[in-house]
Amino acid sequence: MDLKLKLEQLHQRVVGLKDQINTEEATKNAFVMPFIQILGYDIFNPTEVIPEHICDIGTKKGEKVDYVIRKNNEPILIFECKHWKENADAHNSQLHRYYHVSKARFGVLTNGTVYNFYADLEKPNIMDEKPFLTIDIEDLKDNAIKILESFTKNEYNLETILDSAEGLKYIKAIRKEFEKEIDNPSDEMVKLLVNRFFNKPLTANRMIAFKEYTKKALAISINESISDRLKSALNINEKIEKKEEDKLIPVIEDADTSKIVTTEEELEAFQIVKAILREKISSARIAARDTQSYFGVLLDDNNRKPICRFHFNTANKYIETFEKGKDAGEKKQLFNLDELYDYRAQLHQTLENY
Repeated sequence: MDLKLKLEQLHQRVVGLKDQINTEEATKNAFVMPFIQILGYDIFNPTEVIPEHICDIGTKKGEKVDYVIRKNNEPILIFECKHWKENADAHNSQLHRYYHVSKARFGVLTNGTVYNFYADLEKPNIMDEKPFLTIDIEDLKDNAIKILESFTKNEYNLETILDSAEGLKYIKAIRKEFEKEIDNPSDEMVKLLVNRFFNKPLTANRMIAFKEYTKKALAISINESISDRLKSALNINEKIEKKEEDKLIPVIEDADTSKIVTTEEELEAFQIVKAILREKISSARIAARDTQSYFGVLLDDNNRKPICRFHFNTANKYIETFEKGKDAGEKKQLFNLDELYDYRAQLHQTLENY
């Protein structure tokens, strides 16, 4: 079983149990130990996974780190755990102290759902302030899982991880700065872009105006890029499955796909429904198809398994649900996208029907 599938199964476990997990110790037993086991380490071997390992710090004796992972009799990972309701970013000072006296090159701070991985990329034997890798089992990213594979027992390689860690660290920092610019463009960003086509002086009033123009331009560019990618993916899937689908069921598709416009609102609605469905199934099984008439959400990208449809092309907006059967869709009016959360039960029931 591949790593991503195991993590998705752990996510389902967390969703099902977390409301019953009331202590830090229970969080460790129910969530963190299975995560360590997923990485391939024997949680029942106290020479490989050492719980409550003593890390004396100066004159402070008896300080304990929750878990130390050893490979070839050398410590490679230390885990500091918190209750799942706590912020996984809020206690790294404690991990920082343990890291300083440990021979492990990597430290993990976790609340059982978010796993922050730290190294000493800035100064030797001093843990960095920011993690170079974050694994959120409620929002799994393929690129993060690929790096996590290097931490598994069979694939562990210190040099490979350190090389990846440095790249991840700076990519993460650059991305953070870019997201800041998207949200609130700086004077430097505005000048960099505007000076390439605007030859007049940027007065204070013009700077205010161009800041707003830049913010809108970046948002439009990103949204259109997302829309184009989604439509491209949908068109490819339709071509691959068209023959099989036509044999199984007569499906009327819009002939002129150039008239299909996937809106930002439809994409936002899809992300909300996807989040609701991920409580029951993996994201890989949730697909979307846009047509001129509606934006559809499908199970396993199969037209015979509609989960819901968005009818946003008229003055009034509707969600169509299929909890009573794929041929018994019911439309309900939406006044805002937040109301989609009110249809959690219907969406989950539709999955059960399939």
